Amino acid sequence: MKKNHLTLEERWAMDVEIAKAGGTLITSIPQCEICKYRIKENAMQCEKYIDRKPKETLRCKKECPKFQHEHILKIKPETKEMSQLLGAILGFAVADALGVPVEFSSREERQRDPVQEMRAYGTYHQFFGTWSDDSSMTFCLMDSLKDGYDLSDISDKFCRFYYENYWTPHNKVFDIGKTTVQAIEKIKIGMIPIECGGKSENDNGNGSLMRVLPLAFYLVDAPTKEKLRIIGDISSLTHAHKRSKVGCIIYVEYAINLIKGYNKYESYKNVKNFVAKNLQEDYADEIINYKNILKEDISNLSQKNVRSSGYIVHSLEAAFWSFLTSESYDEVIFKAINLGGDTDTIAAIAGGVAGIYYGVEAISSNWIQCLARKDDIYDLIIRFAQSI
Repeated sequence: MKKNHLTLEERWAMDVEIAKAGGTLITSIPQCEICKYRIKENAMQCEKYIDRKPKETLRCKKECPKFQHEHILKIKPETKEMSQLLGAILGFAVADALGVPVEFSSREERQRDPVQEMRAYGTYHQFFGTWSDDSSMTFCLMDSLKDGYDLSDISDKFCRFYYENYWTPHNKVFDIGKTTVQAIEKIKIGMIPIECGGKSENDNGNGSLMRVLPLAFYLVDAPTKEKLRIIGDISSLTHAHKRSKVGCIIYVEYAINLIKGYNKYESYKNVKNFVAKNLQEDYADEIINYKNILKEDISNLSQKNVRSSGYIVHSLEAAFWSFLTSESYDEVIFKAINLGGDTDTIAAIAGGVAGIYYGVEAISSNWIQCLARKDDIYDLIIRFAQSI
């Protein structure tokens, strides 16, 4: 549900009057608070603009063109493999953060006001660079996998996320799906983790799809049976219906093909063949739900026929369509976000594979520098890379 807040312009106007009276300013201007040009003793001033704030910082819709983070995270991948991993995870989190402020907005809203830069406030009134539960649970999975595959430990980290704010951007959970909450509550009271995920047809949101990308790197050389079992089991922690498992398998297998060096179209063809060869026996009744991806060419779908809801099939279709019809990381994520609907998750899913394909070098440094807890994320990626 959308939250109603004063606009940044309204908050700024209030601060002008407070400043004149010598009072304490109330406005949060997140990009300015982390910019090297901010005059810390006076939030109404900027070294680049001397005695005024640039017009761009008075709106949450666009970053200041002179913004530069006061603390720069230096990223220099030494190998293509490291560029892919950094691109995948940072590309996922950046896209998530870009989509958070406009989550639940309609396609018509996005057509009138397309996202073209990092924003703040919006749906959840969050700072620039704030990622959602999508990234939080992805980080939880990575954090566990770096020490080996252990469903109990993964489940424990999901519980810590929900109950203890573990791997949250600002020490608070502000967004989480109903099916995921119900599963975590069952895990918390001691039920067998793999039995806790929703099993009904109505439990097919994108809550497991949004967090499985690290498995592509963990399972890149795993035998097919082991790969299918692990993906299915990890999905089942929150989403145990076969439809959710199929969606996760398609996504992870596609990412694995990109990691192995196939181009986006070869990878797409390989996934179709993989599903036809390996999923017919156990998932025949569910494969038909993914016909736009598996039987047709999703890239030929017109935008008006691309659905962008939180239903796993729609989310996967929108992510594939955004990636296959774009030629750069930026184009992928903006195309995904401006479909409207579940903007953060669809952008993150698409941004993850785009990050693998184009590499971390293709992601705007300003966006990476704005990410909440960027140093912690980078450290986790390095530790995960050393473990696989």
